[in-house]
Amino acid sequence: MSKRFIISDTHFGHENIIDFCDRPFENVYHMEKTLIENWNSVVCQDDIIFHLGDFAFISKNKMKEIVEQLNGKIVLIKGNHDNFSNTFYNELFYDFIPYPIIVDEFFILSHHPLFMDKHMPYVNIHGHLHNTSHRDFETGSKHFNVCVENINYKPIDFDELKKNSNVTTLDKNL
Repeated sequence: MSKRFIISDTHFGHENIIDFCDRPFENVYHMEKTLIENWNSVVCQDDIIFHLGDFAFISKNKMKEIVEQLNGKIVLIKGNHDNFSNTFYNELFYDFIPYPIIVDEFFILSHHPLFMDKHMPYVNIHGHLHNTSHRDFETGSKHFNVCVENINYKPIDFDELKKNSNVTTLDKNL
């Protein structure tokens, strides 16, 4: 039975992200190798993985090489550094979506955190902030930052995240 996973801001090929975000890697090759191994340790070929943007800072050919090494059907939600054409991303990934989406009627998946107030019934799962402002559902927040720095450099099970959020259905009486 296939699962769904979620991750953001892998920044494959981006040497400077190691210093910018204090990532625990010796160099970009070590980072790529670790991210690929971590990914494939939890994601199987038939699984769906939502990547919330900023996939890579590399050439198209190198990006294709990395995608070919990763398990799962990758749904890329465009990040601010995903700068190739939409056509390229549509050909490379299982699905490419250039804007936020709603999954399971309640969870908004986006690259940037979106404005959410206490009157909105949604939870925003996002990337972009890296190791800044990690919030979780236990504090009652309407945001969850899934940048790799906050999730141990490994995709997390989306359904486990939902279950741990104590929010599984939309209140139809709102």
